[in-house]
Amino acid sequence: MSAVLDSAPLAPLRGQGFWQRARRHPSFLIGLVLSALLLLAAGLSFFWTPFNPYDVDMGLKLLPPDAHHWLGTDPYGRDVASQLLVGARASIAVGVIAVGIGLVIGTALGLFASARRGWVEEAIMRGSDFVFAFPAILSAIMMTAVFGPGMVNAIIAIGIYNIPTFARITRASANAVWGREYVLAARACGKGGLAITLEHVLPNILSVLIVQATIRFAIAILAEAALSYLGLGTQPPQPSWGRMLSEAQTLMFQAPLLAVFPGLAIALAVLGLNLLGDGLRDLFDPRLARKR
Repeated sequence: MSAVLDSAPLAPLRGQGFWQRARRHPSFLIGLVLSALLLLAAGLSFFWTPFNPYDVDMGLKLLPPDAHHWLGTDPYGRDVASQLLVGARASIAVGVIAVGIGLVIGTALGLFASARRGWVEEAIMRGSDFVFAFPAILSAIMMTAVFGPGMVNAIIAIGIYNIPTFARITRASANAVWGREYVLAARACGKGGLAITLEHVLPNILSVLIVQATIRFAIAILAEAALSYLGLGTQPPQPSWGRMLSEAQTLMFQAPLLAVFPGLAIALAVLGLNLLGDGLRDLFDPRLARKR
């Protein structure tokens, strides 16, 4: 029986040949590079920006890109490149915290539902369906009406929206693991539900959760940009890619590049995270890659 217990697969990142296969996977590599650039931009903004992104100088408004202001200036004379670098912080902060809320709470609910089954599982899944009926933007609008606009409320709204997604995926993946031989052997040895969940179920669904977290990160960045565009997310004077797009919409014919740069930043960030998630899915389950 001990041999059966030891047959549980190891964590995916420790699998033999993972990094060798990763170096030959173009989607993974492109996604990894774009995601690393996003993190680098946000990290760099804490130590250096070409100019102070909060300084207003009306004498420098709407300057085109040049050697001094690499991406030009906005209607208030603020450096666009500096704002893009600092705006990456908001995107990453919202993505990490909102996805973290959904990952922790949703995974816990999904594992609990899978372990208990019966009416407990049904109640958690129906509750998830109810929460899932309210999109992040709608939830943010309702929270804004009560508590006022801001990044914190946007993070909470997006985080709550992520909970049912992780709960559903965790529950479905965990149900499959509970029927495996090594779990049945662990139960025969007298292990309780909590011990089996932590030692056998959770380690074997980590790959699914990592892939889903990467994809939800991209969706959170899009949601934050949409909320900031509507004035419900990051508030002035803190730079935000979504609000930069909102401010540029009235100047599309006068200074179209003001919309191009933040839009391109959002597109590259979301593309990188989606490619990274797609690559991780193939690497964790090579059968998916062979079907393509």
